[in-house]
Amino acid sequence: MSKPYTLKKSLGQHFLHDENMCQQIVAQIDYSAGKKIVEIGPGGGAISKYLIAEEGIEYKAIEIDEEKYHYLEATYPAIKGKIILQDVLQASIPYEGAFSVIGNFPYNISSPIMFKMLEWETQVDEVIGMFQKEVAERIAAGPGTKVYGILSVLTQAFFEVTYLFDVPPNCFTPPPKVMSGVVRFVNIHNPYNIDNFKKFKMLVKAAFGQRRKTLRNALRSVVPPAALADALMDKRAEQLSVADFVYLYRTYL
Repeated sequence: MSKPYTLKKSLGQHFLHDENMCQQIVAQIDYSAGKKIVEIGPGGGAISKYLIAEEGIEYKAIEIDEEKYHYLEATYPAIKGKIILQDVLQASIPYEGAFSVIGNFPYNISSPIMFKMLEWETQVDEVIGMFQKEVAERIAAGPGTKVYGILSVLTQAFFEVTYLFDVPPNCFTPPPKVMSGVVRFVNIHNPYNIDNFKKFKMLVKAAFGQRRKTLRNALRSVVPPAALADALMDKRAEQLSVADFVYLYRTYL
């Protein structure tokens, strides 16, 4: 029997087939009445079928692969008219007002997807995302660890991040060569009042761009000369908390 769809390596496709794991993932999201949910990369519909069965919510999916789009519409009639055929990285915001995001994110664009979530941050109240475990741990990491970096700081400035559970390779077709991990992001409503994300992002990227150097060297071309006397400049980027980065941003940029 031929497969109902093909797997495209170019799109980083690994399809979840373990039903217990699918149910565990969809159980993580808040289904309060009137909730708007966007699924990124529904693929073969592994979790889509559970989402469209939920009553009292609005559902949309964003899918780049036209073959999967047609497969989903043919297989799950309830999904018709709810799929946006587009690259999520190019997509416009899918709803007015607040919405949640869920998805088995393709490994090759999982970090850019999180930058997209930060772009949509004022409306995204929650994200349940599956990543390569290494990326998931990096996003959830705290200061003082080797994996703490740009994505950790930028994400945690706007979301409370919780690593939920591992997803083994044998839950997928084809099985990836690495472990996956599911992470929850809950919007904390910009507690640091960051009003210019581009400037904040530039500062964080510059700090980690030369992570072995002290900030005095890494940020020399970014901050005014007076900032170089700040005691924080004796530290390396991985030693700073999110609040420390916000302090530098608010004081010197």
